[in-house]
Amino acid sequence: MTLKENILATVSRRPCYLRDLQSILRVDGNRLRYTVSNMVSAGELTMKNGQYAPGLATLQNAAAPADIPCTLVKLAARFGFAKRDDGEGDIFIPGRALHGAMPQDKINVRLFEHPRVEGSAEGEVITVTTPRNHFAGTVLRTEDGRMAVEPDGCNGVAMIIAKGEDAGAKVGEKVGVELTLRGNRHSDHRVSVKRRFGSSDVAGECARAILYGNDVSLDFPEEVMAEAKLVGTSKVSQTEMQSRMDLRGIPIFTIDSAETKDIDDAISMMKTNDGGFELGVHIADVSHYVQPGSALDTEAFERATSIYYADKVIPMLPKQLSNGVCSLNENEVRLAFSCLMQLDGEGNIRQYRFVKSVIRSRVKGVYKEINALMDGSEDPALTAKYAAVSGQFDAMKTLYEKRLANRRARGSMEIESNEAKLVLDEEGRCVDIVKRTRGMAECMIEEFMLLANQCAANIGRVHKIPFVYRIHEAPDADRMERLANTMKACGLDVRFKGEVPTQLELSALLDETRGQPIQIPVHTGVLRSMQKARYSPEPKGHFGLVLEDYAHFTSPIRRYPDLAIHRIMGELLAGMPEQQVCKDFQDFAARACEHSSQQEVVAMHIERDAEDCYKAEYMKSHLGEEYEGTVSGVTPRGVFVELENTVEGFVPAAQICKGEATITEGVRIYDPLTGRHWMLGDSMRVRLANANVQLGRIDFDFIP
Repeated sequence: MTLKENILATVSRRPCYLRDLQSILRVDGNRLRYTVSNMVSAGELTMKNGQYAPGLATLQNAAAPADIPCTLVKLAARFGFAKRDDGEGDIFIPGRALHGAMPQDKINVRLFEHPRVEGSAEGEVITVTTPRNHFAGTVLRTEDGRMAVEPDGCNGVAMIIAKGEDAGAKVGEKVGVELTLRGNRHSDHRVSVKRRFGSSDVAGECARAILYGNDVSLDFPEEVMAEAKLVGTSKVSQTEMQSRMDLRGIPIFTIDSAETKDIDDAISMMKTNDGGFELGVHIADVSHYVQPGSALDTEAFERATSIYYADKVIPMLPKQLSNGVCSLNENEVRLAFSCLMQLDGEGNIRQYRFVKSVIRSRVKGVYKEINALMDGSEDPALTAKYAAVSGQFDAMKTLYEKRLANRRARGSMEIESNEAKLVLDEEGRCVDIVKRTRGMAECMIEEFMLLANQCAANIGRVHKIPFVYRIHEAPDADRMERLANTMKACGLDVRFKGEVPTQLELSALLDETRGQPIQIPVHTGVLRSMQKARYSPEPKGHFGLVLEDYAHFTSPIRRYPDLAIHRIMGELLAGMPEQQVCKDFQDFAARACEHSSQQEVVAMHIERDAEDCYKAEYMKSHLGEEYEGTVSGVTPRGVFVELENTVEGFVPAAQICKGEATITEGVRIYDPLTGRHWMLGDSMRVRLANANVQLGRIDFDFIP
């Protein structure tokens, strides 16, 4: 390519200063200035604020194929993957065609006419439209001795730290960096260290780096804190109290884990004379305190969700609200948004109404304690603690059993998964991993919250007002065909009547494997074959729960969608005409759905990645120890083995197969030389070989 062609190719990807062009193209400065000057005169380039971009003449002469807007979602040393904005799948980008693009960059990609693999989507980055310049990573030293940073999740990619911009960071530290100069290759990038977190062998520091790398702030802006302080110390007026239904005389109480401080839901229960039930679900009225247009609301919208990992929480709202005035703390008068439901003797909803209320929780209930009371293993002290509300327990248990029968009858899927509870010491290091268990109390509260969520969504659909629904669409036929083939390879006789199975058919498959060694792989396979649940302004129902109406109403302290529908429903209850509600909230509901769905995915990845780091930190002190595990994943490179404590590690194929491994439907690995095979659910004896904290990666050796 000529110098002019190289200049046009470079500025077409992103605007560049002259010094950037010289650094990227590595040509004589005088020659570059002369060429650029002539190109500006000819209209081939334009300059604005010192940066050069394609000129009108260049744009008019361009007759290129349509470029595809994408986001770069995966980057390694020699390749990357871009996710199409139109949802049509991923595009493979070879290293030479990345042109320095970084993860989460918004880019335009041009497909190759002749990809190396026929039928695959392969292309080249043409333009970085919205660059992302803040990353977390680990400091390393390159082969030529220069200090560099490998961004998290970008194996083999090294960005050189600009001279004098290392902030004293040392090799092996986790750091947050800003990309100050973009080159045409990743090796040409230059970064400046902005934050030092500490050793990459400490999970807590890795978790803080993960938050930085995802632009999650631990602190709230000053104006948000000023509003929070004002709101947190404000007194509810007598007029406000009198305008609400006073439920302080009802024995309302909360049930959460012992460590919960942001308590946003409470319940009350009684049996009715006709054999039915009256259930009250009382939710913190966060919308009373977080007003539209306030700094608190703007920040809550941007965060969209609280983030939980290990023993930490990054709250959506400042603690003055989340743990204070909005939290339904024991024996404190609180403003609530209550769903009062009448159910018949079989647990079916007969009628419901929503009211703004005033409540006072009698007891801060704890799941473990309620479970003890339910199974009769309580002690006198526990009995005394719950004396004010224990009269509701029989009705709660009976209603839950009725609702559970209803869920199973309609085919609601109960997918089992292993969740871990991380035990940390005083220094924040992981010293144990315990599998979480769910008792009746956890299941009861989940079911009662589901009922309130169902009623809230019904309000939106019946009144045809803008809303934030929680939807879960039916799976597509292709995914279900792959699932059926996978299950058959597992030895299960799976026969669906239609292209897409009914919920009852899938529920039967889950029940068939429940309690068996293959349970988790099968349940995980069903889960992965489903569509992802998301927020939508349209009431499309919930496939997994088999519900026409579903929304998130019960956690406005930690989820913005709940706060959003509180606001909308509050206006409807206050008498605003439906036409005006539509006018005022149409755009708001759509934006809340889209942004909250995006932020939910970000939070999920942060929580998962941080947990992996803590698990690796714990396992690092057990190197060389042997375990009995279960094969939980099969790939051509090897198998994943899950231990009883939920830790999952990798065993290379070379250790279990002497010949070239044969994979069957992703569930079985077979060695043709020895005839040995392993499939999902099989036991495998392994030895802990390596635990990489910063990558959250565990490696096992196979023990024959």
